[in-house]
Amino acid sequence: MKKTEAQSKNFEAGLAALEKIVRELERGDLPLEESLRLFEEGVKLSRQCQERLNQAERRIELLLKDGEGRPVLGDFDEEAELRGGLDTGEETENDESVF
Repeated sequence: MKKTEAQSKNFEAGLAALEKIVRELERGDLPLEESLRLFEEGVKLSRQCQERLNQAERRIELLLKDGEGRPVLGDFDEEAELRGGLDTGEETENDESVF
């Protein structure tokens, strides 16, 4: 399994475990010590998931740099995403390059 696939699977597994912990804590029928243990585990999982998201964001930022190393950023436009691209506010007529 590729590293990115393993990280994605780990993220998904961590998120699922975190959701399970939240459901158990929301029930409110656990003893205090068990609640504290689950809370600590949830905080740990939350931090791990957040770090994986941060890593993904950094990778995306690297991929979206222009030829001079400047980030190419734009507002997210749901309609543009459905058409297959981000709306950067600039017309890109017949632009087939990814950089």
